[in-house]
Amino acid sequence: MSVVKINVLTVPAEQRETLEKRFASRAHAVESSDGFEWFELLRPVEGTDDYLVYTRWRDEESFQAWLEGPMKAAHQGGGAESGERPKPAASGSTLWSFDVVQQAAPKGA
Repeated sequence: MSVVKINVLTVPAEQRETLEKRFASRAHAVESSDGFEWFELLRPVEGTDDYLVYTRWRDEESFQAWLEGPMKAAHQGGGAESGERPKPAASGSTLWSFDVVQQAAPKGA
């Protein structure tokens, strides 16, 4: 059964562009991970400063393997030439986890 992970990122307005650029620069980092099924970065429109990072995985083990491997390495890598890590764009993060129990796709898809 697939699992969905939604990372809720609180992003101040002045950091939105930075966050989106960072995600764009790593757009393909997750796609070849075993068990990866889907990704979306959702920008808030009204009522919140929270971005949602939606990922779908074949199973919990696939997500954990990515979390402890490629994701951890990507976030620990240096960004600045001086060797300093760039300041986080988000001021907070919460991970929501769900099991997919029902789904539907458009007819013919």
